[in-house]
Amino acid sequence: MLFYFLSLFLTFFSRKIFLDNLGAEFIGLTGTLYNILGFLNLSELGISACIGYFLFKPIQTNNREEIQNILSLLGYLYNWIGSIIFLGAFIISLFFPLIFSNAELNHGLIYFAFYSFLGSSLIGYFINYRQILLSADQKNYLVAIYYQSAKLVKLGLQIYLAYYYKNLYVWVAVEFLFGIIGCIILNWKINKEYPWLRVNKKQGKTLLKQYPEIITKTKQVFIHKIKDFVLVKSDELFIFLFVSLKMVAYYGNYMIIISKLISMFSAVTGSVGASVGNLVAEGNKEHMLKVFWEYTTIQHTIAATLTFSLYAFLEPFVSHWLGSEYIMDNRILILLVIYIYITNSRNSVDSFNYAHGLYADVWSAWAELIINVSVTIICGLKWGIIGILLGKIASLIPIVVIWKPYYLFSSGFKESVWIYWKGVLRNYAISAFAIGTSLYFIQFVPISPYHTIGDWVVYSAIGMIIFLTIELSATLLFAKGAKDSLVRLKSIKKR
Repeated sequence: MLFYFLSLFLTFFSRKIFLDNLGAEFIGLTGTLYNILGFLNLSELGISACIGYFLFKPIQTNNREEIQNILSLLGYLYNWIGSIIFLGAFIISLFFPLIFSNAELNHGLIYFAFYSFLGSSLIGYFINYRQILLSADQKNYLVAIYYQSAKLVKLGLQIYLAYYYKNLYVWVAVEFLFGIIGCIILNWKINKEYPWLRVNKKQGKTLLKQYPEIITKTKQVFIHKIKDFVLVKSDELFIFLFVSLKMVAYYGNYMIIISKLISMFSAVTGSVGASVGNLVAEGNKEHMLKVFWEYTTIQHTIAATLTFSLYAFLEPFVSHWLGSEYIMDNRILILLVIYIYITNSRNSVDSFNYAHGLYADVWSAWAELIINVSVTIICGLKWGIIGILLGKIASLIPIVVIWKPYYLFSSGFKESVWIYWKGVLRNYAISAFAIGTSLYFIQFVPISPYHTIGDWVVYSAIGMIIFLTIELSATLLFAKGAKDSLVRLKSIKKR
């Protein structure tokens, strides 16, 4: 949390400096290039997700030999994947003169930025792949601490260089340099945490025959990875195609705020995925269901808090931070908060599906992908960003909201899905009531959040007190698993 708040301050401060000194088009370019690399990273095929699933059991039983074998297999596969990504990146870069034909930026800069970002990405495949062990072993906080430290130093240096020199090439070079520094530090920490770990990539081909299920799961996860990329990672690509490179930067401003708020809660719940994996490996269904409802209620509370705070306070904050000209159509914000609520309230279902290894529903990924792309193209061409967000939401409702819980309860818990709906409808009702009531009452706060940044702080504080009072009271009274969560928090406090 300490690193989060330090990073939060520097991120918002740096965004203003970068926009003023490097230009909105350059910031839009960096977002677009990262999304192109995100598309190339689909060739990773979801192997890391499968490897994480297969690591839960040997970590629980402290089977070091099997852990080493699985990581050796991962290293072997990642060598091939890294080579494929490099080849794909090279081929795509040949078409940059066409892709960026309307960009005002120098093509030499575009190529330099792209290959620098590519180099930082490939480090993860050829060198940093062992960090998956920290994540599966519930030690992902170590990755966060070291990466956040490097990120703070990097941002500070980039702010200084952007403000005084305004050199785009230097900014990109610093981005690449710190990718190398982060790699060195992370591997040092992994060696310190697991001095017994010996990885032999050369054994990968032989080990592949010992773990055929990894390939089966990988094929299933691959489809889900394509869907996740289109739904989550392609916003800026679609905005670039249907609107403009400049609007990529405008939209990116909103997404920075949203991602930072989500990261604040992730700093607390970030290791839950590995914990759930350990819980499922134990096989106690009664305890699993108890924890599921605790986690579900917590996630809906987080989703409601994000939704309210973003809708009530984001636009005046952008006005103070960057200027009123950077505020987008209010309908975009409404659709964004609906999307944020659905994607954050789903985390408990996704975590338990992942822990059970439930990836066989590849049809649902295809369905979500087809719905998303179809609606995005039709509506995006007509309404721009609004249409793109409609595509995301339209694909989430039938698959994420309806199908995924059914899949978990029928194939994972082996229970009726009506148990889920009887409990979760309370969470939806509580969130809607708390958000709607709070938005009504804050209209009477005698302060304008647009006047000064101090007024915005006071207005936001009053608004959050009103919301949290209503939300937490209703949750404790009516939500399933809320009282168990409170007991758990009290026991943590005692320890």
